[in-house]
Amino acid sequence: MKAFDRDHLKEAIRSSIKRVYEAQVSELDLYRNTLDCFSASIDSVVQGISLDEWLKQEKERQIQKTKQNAIGTLHEEIIGSIKGVENLPVGQLIDIISHDKKIIAEIKNKHNTTKGNHKVAIYDDLAKTLVDYPDYVGFYVEILPKGQKSYNITFSPSDNKTKKKRDVRNDIRQIDGRSFYALLTGDSNAIDELYKELPALTAEIINEEFETELSSAIVSSSNAFTFNFNKAYGK
Repeated sequence: MKAFDRDHLKEAIRSSIKRVYEAQVSELDLYRNTLDCFSASIDSVVQGISLDEWLKQEKERQIQKTKQNAIGTLHEEIIGSIKGVENLPVGQLIDIISHDKKIIAEIKNKHNTTKGNHKVAIYDDLAKTLVDYPDYVGFYVEILPKGQKSYNITFSPSDNKTKKKRDVRNDIRQIDGRSFYALLTGDSNAIDELYKELPALTAEIINEEFETELSSAIVSSSNAFTFNFNKAYGK
């Protein structure tokens, strides 16, 4: 890999990949947190399926949700593996800091993950942190952008309570994932390289941790693998 140290990257994501696999193979008790029997019966009728089929479907849905939660901080971990970049512990105002690049950042996986006053809170957290780092730039990062767009623009969200936008500042910005990875690594194709290598890294980690014999080739060689990436970032 050119943009990343492969060994550092692999170790950074190892814990998250392990949790994803454990969610796949563990026994899920649908009744542990009290199943909504009313919703289950109505949804079964609407879908035209039996309750047994619905329960199987619900189990698969909850497993997928657990997996998504397990990799919720994946990009923070990946970015933290880049030389000169630190992935800060949970509970800090921000997710990422790079003293080399003079950058701080809050990472969100998808453009529509954060709405309303949550964006204002991100702006305020960046602004508070910049008080201690006055010559740094704060970024609100959307790894998966809307409409395959690339952008690095000023970030001034609207406050739903006051109906006013936060002040426009050149040091508080909104940026897409491709542009942010390029900014940190100096490689415009960094996110492409990352995406292509992740299946192999995932298989290696699971095989090492659980003595399995998974292969990533069935994923990375499929047409959908490239198609899905292009739908997110364009060709």
